[in-house]
Amino acid sequence: MNATSTALNSLAPLVGTWAIDGPGLSGTVRYEWMDGGGFLVQHVELVHDGEATRGVEYIGLHAESGELRSHFFAQSGEILEYVYQLSGDTLTIWYGGVGSPAKFVGTFDADRVRNTGAWHWPGGGYESNMTRVEEPAR
Repeated sequence: MNATSTALNSLAPLVGTWAIDGPGLSGTVRYEWMDGGGFLVQHVELVHDGEATRGVEYIGLHAESGELRSHFFAQSGEILEYVYQLSGDTLTIWYGGVGSPAKFVGTFDADRVRNTGAWHWPGGGYESNMTRVEEPAR
């Protein structure tokens, strides 16, 4: 296994389809491996406070930093960058880069079928939870 596949494999618990919920939040996300395994791809369909967000995110290993960086491409034309880390049962997704005050922090249950967490940023944030609705194809 090379460094890219080893690092990306740390995010394997995300693979599958998830229902998203929280106050004013609903939708579905689906994580899958890109052919060849070089990227983890997330498909997003969310509604938050009446605003729909659709897009696709590509998560891969940044060779220089060793971080799992992503680019999210929204239907609006917006491109957002994140850094992913799954340490034990805690998933952290920083907006922009590690150490950013804008981030998601969530904890998986023992069976890794539910992640309970929230997005935080200076002056705001919201609860965002994931419940697995479909196991990945094997």
